Amino acid sequence: MLFSVILSTAGVLLGLLISQNTFSTVLTGVGIVALAGIVVNNNIVLIDTYNFIRSRNPQISASNAVFNAARERFRPVMLTTITTVVGLLPLANGMSIDLINRTYTIGGMVSSWWQPLASAIVNGLLVATILTLLLTPAMLLVPEIISKKLGVRVANYEHGT
Repeated sequence: MLFSVILSTAGVLLGLLISQNTFSTVLTGVGIVALAGIVVNNNIVLIDTYNFIRSRNPQISASNAVFNAARERFRPVMLTTITTVVGLLPLANGMSIDLINRTYTIGGMVSSWWQPLASAIVNGLLVATILTLLLTPAMLLVPEIISKKLGVRVANYEHGT
């Protein structure tokens, strides 16, 4: 799960590099911390579903359990990612909306203050979600692949070790 935090941080830095923005120590840093919670939650949901499938049906192969878990959790993970990104996209692009006066400004003082945080979350979440949905299922298969190659059991799925 910590691997996803590294992936999200790489996504933040890649987004800053592409958009040629500077790293704001406070707000980009807070964005990375907030992003870590979102991305770790996506991994927990995926791994927990995999463990539930394996415990419910011990005869199922790890590859089938990974496929079923990824298929089952793909939609919820993508929906939360899309709603978060769409909600933060105006702020990440520098748009500030005043609901009381019914006006919006682009590049205003408020949006320029919060833009590094929103940009960090958007960029990191996009990269980390894609890589999480690809790499986490692949990493869940590693114990089975090693046990087939070496002929020994690497993990005990009934006891969670």
